[in-house]
Amino acid sequence: MFIQESILTDGIAQLSYLLGDTDSGRAAVIDPRTDVEIYEQLARKHGLSITHIFETHIHADFVSGSRSLAERVGRAEIFLSGDGAKYEFDGQKVTDGDAFDFGSFRLTARHTPGHTPEHMTFEICESDRPDTPWAVFTGDSLFVGSAGRPDLLGEGQTAELAEALYHTLYDYFLKLDDFVTVFPGHGAGSACGAAIGDRLQSTIGYERRTNPFLRYPDLESFCRFVVDEAPPVPWHYPQLKKVNAAGPEIMDRLPTLAALPPEEFRRVAREPGVHVLDTRSILAFGGGHVPGAINIAGRSELSAWAGQMFDLDQRLLLVVDSEEDLDRIQRLLVRTGHCVFAGYLSGGMKAWETAGLPLETLQQIPVQRLRELQVTDQGLTILDVRGPDEWKAGHIPGAKHYFVADMRERINGLDKEARYATYCASGYRASIAASLMKARGFSDVSNVPGSWSAWSAAGFASEKPEEATA
Repeated sequence: MFIQESILTDGIAQLSYLLGDTDSGRAAVIDPRTDVEIYEQLARKHGLSITHIFETHIHADFVSGSRSLAERVGRAEIFLSGDGAKYEFDGQKVTDGDAFDFGSFRLTARHTPGHTPEHMTFEICESDRPDTPWAVFTGDSLFVGSAGRPDLLGEGQTAELAEALYHTLYDYFLKLDDFVTVFPGHGAGSACGAAIGDRLQSTIGYERRTNPFLRYPDLESFCRFVVDEAPPVPWHYPQLKKVNAAGPEIMDRLPTLAALPPEEFRRVAREPGVHVLDTRSILAFGGGHVPGAINIAGRSELSAWAGQMFDLDQRLLLVVDSEEDLDRIQRLLVRTGHCVFAGYLSGGMKAWETAGLPLETLQQIPVQRLRELQVTDQGLTILDVRGPDEWKAGHIPGAKHYFVADMRERINGLDKEARYATYCASGYRASIAASLMKARGFSDVSNVPGSWSAWSAAGFASEKPEEATA
């Protein structure tokens, strides 16, 4: 019997797949994430042995788990694209047309460059119908309602990759039958493509009719569209490309995380290269936190935003709501390459308070109060820290735009002595921005919980950039 399991990794919106045949007992995993226990558990659930691990390409948004999975299950081989790839670790090279038999089904590799030069798609068909694929595992080449971006390798390769992507979409995918199911490598929320759809699968026929990337038979207009529509490149993507090409470290357990009492935590926090990451909720952080801490709440989005804010070699000191959260928080951080930890605050903020150590607060301004301040406090700057597309779609009247990801290196053009209120879609990214500003010496910064969602729900006015300058 054929078995398929789709594994969605929240926060980075990454999709990996386990495929197996219970009669032969063999299984394959496509694009595994770092915490690989889930694949072993699923294989055991179905009585399968993982024998093959396939990488569609060198990933930029998460650390590959291929080497860790191969080590964990003992007998699996890793299969890597041999078309244009420069992997620095051992694996079987795969080229266009290579087929792999699993008993009742067969996987066939198809070279689909564009997102990256080496990108592979894997067709699946029944073994007795080898020329009739019923599904494709598209990695980052074709998404639901979108396609892989061609600009992650730098301006020097963008034009060439955009053209390659055009031929991949129009000369390969659009020539498949309408009934072929599309299983992509990412869902909505990933920055590997523009405006990826919410659904986790589709069909070639549906994408043919609805996907805007498949409506440009003219190469030149397609190339302009695909480059112009791409969201900003996240800071950590180039770093993770290097990690995955070199070969991620094999992880048989989570990294060591020392419990530090408050005084020792304070001492370590002052060491070079150490950053305090407070993963509590935005309201808990606002009520009192370690001076200089950056607030990235411990939701699934922590993976991506930690990647945006911290270098991979920076040592992280963690503050958590509960020590029971530590394993989960570490897993989220490890997924985007953060494996260097200086420790965590033993006893949490309660221990810090009891020790009589300094506390900082971050004022929280409800949207109702923010609306009042728009009129009465002319010295307040409302800072929209959402992405460019969100800003263009509508924002609070009079606000200034400063994308939070751009604050990572430096915060130019803003007066540190002025008053600011930051907002995003929900308050999550706004708290990252506000905490980062305070850590950089801004004296008067507030956060807006609920942010744009609360502002819109309250029925308050909005404007678009062209309206503000009209």
